Amino acid sequence: MVEVTLWGSLSTVAGGKAKHDIEAKDIRELFRKLAEQYPGIEPWIDRGIAVAIDGTIYRDTWSKELPPEAEIFLLPRLAGG
Repeated sequence: MVEVTLWGSLSTVAGGKAKHDIEAKDIRELFRKLAEQYPGIEPWIDRGIAVAIDGTIYRDTWSKELPPEAEIFLLPRLAGG
């Protein structure tokens, strides 16, 4: 189980909560489970969400494993390289 913190606009479509405990082994599973629980998140996932794991930002690495004790934030996807 990992604790995930959502940015303001995303937390609004996720029941108004900023922090969520999710049973997920990687980013792909995290997005899938969030979309199952909160269907309003799916359009945001389709547009692109960045995931920060212990301060490192991942944009397209959906197979990245989520360490159980990691600090995980979902952020709006930023343009650039």
